[in-house]
Amino acid sequence: MSADAPAAAAPVAPTRLEALAAAVARVLPGKLTGVANHTGELTYEVAAAGLLEAAGALRDAPDLKFEMCMDVCGVDYLEHGRAEWKTQDATSSGFSRGVSRYAPPDGTRPTVLAAGRRFAVVYHLLSISHNQRLRLRVFCADDAEPMVDSVAGIWASAVWFERETFDLFGIFFKGHPDLRRLLTDYGFIGHPFRKDFPLSGNVEVRYDPEKGRVVYQPVSIDPRVLVPKVIRHDNRYDPALTNAPVSGGTKPSG
Repeated sequence: MSADAPAAAAPVAPTRLEALAAAVARVLPGKLTGVANHTGELTYEVAAAGLLEAAGALRDAPDLKFEMCMDVCGVDYLEHGRAEWKTQDATSSGFSRGVSRYAPPDGTRPTVLAAGRRFAVVYHLLSISHNQRLRLRVFCADDAEPMVDSVAGIWASAVWFERETFDLFGIFFKGHPDLRRLLTDYGFIGHPFRKDFPLSGNVEVRYDPEKGRVVYQPVSIDPRVLVPKVIRHDNRYDPALTNAPVSGGTKPSG
């Protein structure tokens, strides 16, 4: 070979994120679906039926070793990607909160949420051995009574996190050792993190001096519609007007 021939390009080593993705693919082939990554961390979606298998493999596989469940949180996709702020007077354009910016090629958007796609549970995992993080998302098949298997038998920390998710979102965890409310009162009505929960709540608490105790009563706060502020152009500050010479009248004498 001639000395002038270019040397073969050295193979590019995979990044830590790419190596982790390859390890997940080896351990759980075809079991997980990748979710778009916007945070420099991997996120996967798993079917509810395969949650426990996937969780056990993520914890025990030598190349993964996600020993810690850092958090479990619920998500309510009731209006996600389909509607903006639900108000009575605001325009339907100009604000993109909750609306996907990537519309289908035909410009249409779904008007009805697909069954089994309202409630999801997200697990935030940490591998102390490999200093890696990963998120796992699972959707609840039943929107009326959302439920997934409890991972408390895999990560003990999930006991408290699942109770919090049950309290705030009303998501049940099958096999949980002690599924009770955690943050709200025992007699609390509803689940405050659901998107259809009223902002003012359902009941309020006050002290009744005649009964000598705290009583619950229907909330007395009148609901108020919050409309986003609309900023309109003010032609008084138009450069063509502010830089124009003053015409008419005479200059006052000193």
